[in-house]
Amino acid sequence: MLRKSKAIVLHTIKYGDSSLIIDLLTEEEGRLTFIVKLSKTMKGKMKKQYFQPMTLLDIEFDFRPNANMQHIKDIRIDIPFTTIPFNPIKTSILLFISEFLLYATRSEQYNKTLFQFVKKSIEWLDASVSNFANFHLTFMLHLSKFIGFFPNLSKPNSYDFFDLRNAEFCQYAPIHIDYLKPNDAKTLLKLFRMNYNNMRFFRFSRNERNEITETILKYYTLHIPGMPKLNSLTILKELFD
Repeated sequence: MLRKSKAIVLHTIKYGDSSLIIDLLTEEEGRLTFIVKLSKTMKGKMKKQYFQPMTLLDIEFDFRPNANMQHIKDIRIDIPFTTIPFNPIKTSILLFISEFLLYATRSEQYNKTLFQFVKKSIEWLDASVSNFANFHLTFMLHLSKFIGFFPNLSKPNSYDFFDLRNAEFCQYAPIHIDYLKPNDAKTLLKLFRMNYNNMRFFRFSRNERNEITETILKYYTLHIPGMPKLNSLTILKELFD
């Protein structure tokens, strides 16, 4: 059946001489994989530039629930970027976010609130002029709200340790090794209260930011089976002083 949906490009690989296999996060059906034959003329619909990481699309597609790959019938850019393609730092951040989402949302079906969060976050980054060094930290922490392991922040007397496995702050150290000690747990608690409006007030050195990134990725690895080491992390670690 024909479906219409907003969609976000997560990953693209070449298939044969003129086709692409594309992973999209869609608003109406969650994660879907598509096979697309690229247009050979300027007038064709399927242009390669539509499938850059995190591009915001409007698509019409022939949805077959049991098929491994779907087919796009019509496509257009939903919201064109105004700064991201011309800003190497923003581009590097989005490459990391797209790879992160490729694995973090792998099993997601219909989840409109998650989709809207991702879309609004990308729009925020494109519109921002400065003070986005903590964008990826804020994004990763808040995404956990939508996939099931954002911690309970309503127990102020139990914020001594953070249990990474059980996604909770606790008064005593867990019996396993996957937890944060009080100083790191206190930092993480502050980070969970960070948002796009206030994150400019959180100052970190490059090394501190990279350590926090590694901690958040470890947190995701414990909750999402098969979450690999991200290739784009190396580039991300070189950004911002």
